[in-house]
Amino acid sequence: MVYEILNEKNMCNYYALGENPGVKTNIPVSKNKFEYLDDEAVIAKIIDFSEGDFVKTTFIIPEMHCSSCIWLLENLYKFDGGIVESKVDFLKKQLSLGFYKSKTSLRKVVELLTSIGYEPEINYETLEKKTAKSQSKSLYYKIGISGFVFANIMLLSFPEYLSINSSDLQLKRIFSYINVLLSLPVLFYCASGYFISAYKGLRKGILNIDFPISLGITALYMRSLFEIFFNSAPGYLDSFAGLIFLLTLGKLFQNKTYETLNFERNYKSYFPISVTVEKGKQEKVIPLSDLKTGDRIVIHNGELIPADSILFSGQGNIDYSFVTGESMPVVKAAGEMIYAGGRQIGKVIELEVMKDVSQGYLTSLWNNNFSPSEDNKLVSISNIVSKYFTAGILIIAVLAFLFWLPQSFNTAINAFISVLIVACPCALAMSTPFTLGNTLRIFGRNKFYLKNIFVIELLAKINHIIFDKTGTITEQRNSAIKYNGALLKPEEEACIKSLVRNSTHPLSIRIYNILKDTKIMEIENYKETIGEGISCYCAGKKIKIGSQAFVSNLNDGYANTALGELQEKVSSKVYLSIDGNVKGYYEVVNSYRKGLMQVLNSFGHKISFSLLSGDNDSEKTALSGIFPGETEMYFNQSPADKLTFVKKLQAEGFSTLMLGDGLNDAGALLQSDVGISVSEDTGGFSPACDAILDSGSFHNLAVFVDFSKTSVLIIKLSFFISFLYNLVGIYIAVQGKLSPLFAAVLMPLSSISVVVFATISTNFMAKYRGLK
Repeated sequence: MVYEILNEKNMCNYYALGENPGVKTNIPVSKNKFEYLDDEAVIAKIIDFSEGDFVKTTFIIPEMHCSSCIWLLENLYKFDGGIVESKVDFLKKQLSLGFYKSKTSLRKVVELLTSIGYEPEINYETLEKKTAKSQSKSLYYKIGISGFVFANIMLLSFPEYLSINSSDLQLKRIFSYINVLLSLPVLFYCASGYFISAYKGLRKGILNIDFPISLGITALYMRSLFEIFFNSAPGYLDSFAGLIFLLTLGKLFQNKTYETLNFERNYKSYFPISVTVEKGKQEKVIPLSDLKTGDRIVIHNGELIPADSILFSGQGNIDYSFVTGESMPVVKAAGEMIYAGGRQIGKVIELEVMKDVSQGYLTSLWNNNFSPSEDNKLVSISNIVSKYFTAGILIIAVLAFLFWLPQSFNTAINAFISVLIVACPCALAMSTPFTLGNTLRIFGRNKFYLKNIFVIELLAKINHIIFDKTGTITEQRNSAIKYNGALLKPEEEACIKSLVRNSTHPLSIRIYNILKDTKIMEIENYKETIGEGISCYCAGKKIKIGSQAFVSNLNDGYANTALGELQEKVSSKVYLSIDGNVKGYYEVVNSYRKGLMQVLNSFGHKISFSLLSGDNDSEKTALSGIFPGETEMYFNQSPADKLTFVKKLQAEGFSTLMLGDGLNDAGALLQSDVGISVSEDTGGFSPACDAILDSGSFHNLAVFVDFSKTSVLIIKLSFFISFLYNLVGIYIAVQGKLSPLFAAVLMPLSSISVVVFATISTNFMAKYRGLK
């Protein structure tokens, strides 16, 4: 049945990927089995996202188990033209699908998956948690069976162990034959994974690590059978069973080790996104982890919607490019559903949360916007070495066998098997992800959140740091603000508060906070020009707030006089115009972040600095006293100017780190080798940045960069330990002095030693550097 479906769509290459690819089924799909998937209420609980004709959902596919499964599931569009994307997360057994409702349906998609043997696990609780069943069950069975057989073969071999004389030779043979029977499930079930993996690798022209292991297992087993049936000797079935037991035990350890690396992307409540909640007539900023179903949230221009919600008031202008890649904003009216991951473009809207916070969903979206750089040398080295490691081990094993064969067959076969088993690149492969994963966890505890382990390696190479000013090295909480200019009417102040309420810029937030007793009014035609200012119509008047050039369509004398009087003050000025007339300005006396001097001094002369600001140069004198004398400072910089500056530095050979507030620095953050968004009270969640730094941990910036370099050094030391272990192990093995059973003990120990070294080293160095 599966063949017919594949043949009809010209997809029979599927069968070229393995001897028994995919999942075979002869069970036709019942006509009414998935009828419930036509119910809109059920569909709403299952899907992740729906906008217009496009729908996204995620299924858990328990039957997914090999490369052929991945190939088939990622080519579903050939079966159903309505499916436009399908991506597999093999470790989690998850399939993410995107399809058009006008061409197919959720029911048809599920029926298609079931018809080819991949029925999704549709369970509301499972779908909410997005967790697959444990895949370690069969491994536990294999450990149990091989351990049972190992113990009993040792028990039944007591005539040999006790050196019973030849008069009991028949008894020894009986026990040897029983041992052969006991060993069969170990060979055909417990060791099957190694043979299957080696065979599939060979089919693709790849010598994976399971190939030499399979070769060693086969050689040991065949040698034991030869000894038992032709030489009346006991053979080495106890070593064989012990070898499989220890290998499967080591594999379980590796699986558990990689499962612990889930913390790499699991930020949960530590993720530094806050959200504005409206309670009564008060607006309060709370951590996203405290958000509950039914809460009323306020979303400003440019902010990400954190959970599936109903639009309560205002007009939604939702940019779903973060989810779908389509940048055209979608207009939403009151009462319509807005999905997590959308970004509001325009004036503020109020939403009522309908589902629990979709933080895991947002995190996956953020991570998917990262592409590993070609400069990730550690990962490349690990992959290259692992690639040629197996071929090298096979050559060494054969040479050792040929060297000892003229002298002693037993020594030759022992050397051959021991070399194949004792040498393992697993420790080499594990050192990089485990060290960097542990570093991510340490950074997360200190409120520094990286998008991916690759960022750590890039961070270790930084030699030039670019600072944005407002919201990055200045603190909005401690900055004083006052208004200078013509007296404003209550209605005008209400319009100003209503305008700045829509913006997430630090200066807008400061202005909003000083207008405490002012009411909120309805505004129209809200517009935010990045790097310049914001504007709207309120009570029939045109209100503009921002730079002098932005607001002063009519350059009256007042604005020019104000500039001349205050040029030397350490402040930022936000100008106000009503109907084209500049009324005055809000003067914000900046307070620089605690620890800024400490950060600059900690880097010393190892790293050079630049400062880019969209404000005027009124603070240049004060900043010159803080930054080193050779620091380049540029003011009145537009987002395009910042981007151009980063490109210029990179062209000169610098490895750049950009620190911004994530608002008007997106281009520069994305272009720089590492882009860090500094988050204070507002949502700093930006797909453009590689990391988010909580403002409370700003003083640790130099520590984070130095610790990244330390992590890279730990990886290099792990490489050395792994190479040293393999050299010593192979040296002893080629001399024929290492038994296969002892080699099986040493093999998982190499992985354990590297993991223990990486964990202890990173934790010790973190504590030494003051990272809790």
